[in-house]
Amino acid sequence: MIVRKTAAELEKMRQSGLLVWKVLEALRALVREGVTTQDLEVVAERMIKDAGARPAFKGYYVPAAGAKYPYVLCTSVNEEIVHGMPSARRVLKSGDIVSIDTGVELHGYYGDSAITLPVGEITPQAGKLLAVTREALELAIDQARPGNRLSDICATVQRHVESNGFSVVREYVGHGIGTQLHEEPQIPNYVDRRGENPRLKEGMVLAIEPMVNAGGPESQVLSDHWTAVAKDGSYSAHFEHCVAVTAEGPRVLTRP
Repeated sequence: MIVRKTAAELEKMRQSGLLVWKVLEALRALVREGVTTQDLEVVAERMIKDAGARPAFKGYYVPAAGAKYPYVLCTSVNEEIVHGMPSARRVLKSGDIVSIDTGVELHGYYGDSAITLPVGEITPQAGKLLAVTREALELAIDQARPGNRLSDICATVQRHVESNGFSVVREYVGHGIGTQLHEEPQIPNYVDRRGENPRLKEGMVLAIEPMVNAGGPESQVLSDHWTAVAKDGSYSAHFEHCVAVTAEGPRVLTRP
């Protein structure tokens, strides 16, 4: 069941979303050669705690992994698509790209967002990957309007990504969000004709998150049971915002 939010609930989600944005902006300023992904984790956890919020990811149980996720952030570097775990041994170097994904629960409502950042000088191909993935998200956000179908969002991402020579990851999708981190509907970044295709209505909140590989779309999970990587070793980018469907058009809750 898709839960539609009231105006008051959207304001609460706005507060969660803005906290996520503040955390990611603080980490954006820290990302550079020589920083470890654990350094980013420490800063994020402190900011969330100081704001009186709860980290959405830490302690989240995932049946496929058979365990609770142990960190505040997912930090996925280069060929890592999602769910990369922070580590003091993972030192960022020039030429890397790093996806930082985090979420919080504040006053009973969740916010969730992700960015992918360059470390130092990256290749033109990596730069294009980041730009195309970010553009795909913005184009998809514009489709989050009453009367459209969920597939309008999915098709927009797929079309933009594939027309630029990249691939959409199939195994991981966006989602509804509210009083739970993951709610209905699931939001693929491609048109899945087997899935449901609800019409978008006011009050829906969607976590739209293109995950894009520079090579093929196939992925695999590493032996840590968490980190998903591009099977062919190509770079992968990930951007995400929480978007409310309103009569005035899409309202992004995870940025000012």
